[in-house]
Amino acid sequence: MTSSAPEDVDVVLPCLNEAEALPWVLDRVPPGWRAIVVDNGSTDGSADIARERGATVVHEARRGFGAACHAGLTAATAEIVCFCDCDASLDPALLMPFVREVQGGEADLVLGRRRPQGRGAWPVHARAGNLALSRMLRRRTGLRLHDLGPLRAARREALLGLDLTDRRSGYPLQMVVRAADAGWRVTEHDVPYLPRSGASKVTGTWRGTWEAVRDMSRVLAQAPVVPTAAEVQGHEGIRR
Repeated sequence: MTSSAPEDVDVVLPCLNEAEALPWVLDRVPPGWRAIVVDNGSTDGSADIARERGATVVHEARRGFGAACHAGLTAATAEIVCFCDCDASLDPALLMPFVREVQGGEADLVLGRRRPQGRGAWPVHARAGNLALSRMLRRRTGLRLHDLGPLRAARREALLGLDLTDRRSGYPLQMVVRAADAGWRVTEHDVPYLPRSGASKVTGTWRGTWEAVRDMSRVLAQAPVVPTAAEVQGHEGIRR
């Protein structure tokens, strides 16, 4: 993995104590892309491991998945920004066709639909929560999505224009909801989902899953954010 980005792609990797998984993840970031590891208070040396392997390390003191993701987004400079979990459950190389789809103007936001590989990859309670949220998202936006997974790609300026405010587990959902409200073309593709390395901070327990569903339900209850004429025109310019 190199720190240069001739393809102008940054990959945001939110990280909290992922020392075991980081080498595997960083080794699979496509050559020429920049990995931005957002350390969210790790105590296991994750930041040092990331730095030693050539990643850009950003420190985010405020705990929360959304806080880490947004810190990575604001630190990104590439035209296209991708997101991927840092626990070895998803291969960053899977983002390559996502990026081509955005670059080719076929979609504005590309999401990965997780397909669990092997037992233990995706606990039943986590799947149930995701299914319920996907159905609520469909009613709220009309998007026929099946998953709200973390693997995704979009243009940086457009993402910043969504003015995302959630800093907890609702961040990924808020991104999709506001993209839908803004008229984005959102697509979804199957991706293999592997058993994660270490214990999950969110979906590993019923309580964590319940808290995530609660955060996301709040996002769905928010009033639609209608983009201004200038924002719409600016997004159309990015597409062209």
